Amino acid sequence: MSALDWATPLGVPDKPPVWDKAKPVGLPGASATFTEAQLHDRLKAVDWFPNTHPPMPKSVASGRGGAGACGFCHLPDGAGRPENAALAGLSADYIQEQVEAFAAGQRKPLDGSWTPNVLMTKTSVEATPAEVKAAAQYFSRLKFVSHVRVVEAAQIPRATEKVYVYSLDKSRTEPIGVRIIEAPDSLEAFEKRDPRLRYTAYVPPGAILGGAALARTGGAAGQPCAACHGAGLKGGIAPPLAGRSPSYIARQLFSFRQGMRNSPAGAAMGPVTERLSNRDIVNLAAYAASLKP
Repeated sequence: MSALDWATPLGVPDKPPVWDKAKPVGLPGASATFTEAQLHDRLKAVDWFPNTHPPMPKSVASGRGGAGACGFCHLPDGAGRPENAALAGLSADYIQEQVEAFAAGQRKPLDGSWTPNVLMTKTSVEATPAEVKAAAQYFSRLKFVSHVRVVEAAQIPRATEKVYVYSLDKSRTEPIGVRIIEAPDSLEAFEKRDPRLRYTAYVPPGAILGGAALARTGGAAGQPCAACHGAGLKGGIAPPLAGRSPSYIARQLFSFRQGMRNSPAGAAMGPVTERLSNRDIVNLAAYAASLKP
């Protein structure tokens, strides 16, 4: 087992036994309902609260063929989930660059086959430039709101992989080690794709302060993070990181370090990350996620 396996959790879903596949299910506070089949249809965005965001362009609301609906994975408000990027508040140019990088094979799965990366590559290959541009402009205009709480702990609830995130058993504990364990506060709400869902990310003791020091100095690479990602990591010539999923951030840093992200636009990250240890990356991701966006 790789020391980085924690960054790409799979496992089986927790499907509430009371759900009938054909019977619509609801969400507290939402007037919409969806069947279980609709909740797992990548070609249609699950939009519980249509009045909380602008009208979605067609490529965000629906997909075709191998190209999924952008709003299905990244959610209609662009909040994303730990297995993918939060797109809200990213620049349209950056989003388009990343789609092009996926299509060109310049963003590959960290483990070689992780499903979210594979699906994103298929979407990037099949989406037209006009569809990508419309989606990028839509998400860039949305305000990012952080949904993660970072908690330092040497011992954490027993964690089990549950399709891209973790399920926590609070009746038992295990050591955190050099990992980030990010879990939704409700697995049922996660499966329903609730855009209001919050997450708890457990990180090793001292990770936030360690990450702050490393971000400030740049460590062995001598490149302070704020030089590109801006003050408070709120964005600069590189995208904002503050308040975003720490497991997602860590996965990207590992990918840069291992050459799985190698587009020309991200070339500067290779020399920086190759000097980072696993603990350095965990610390940086924990620190970035703990900041206010």
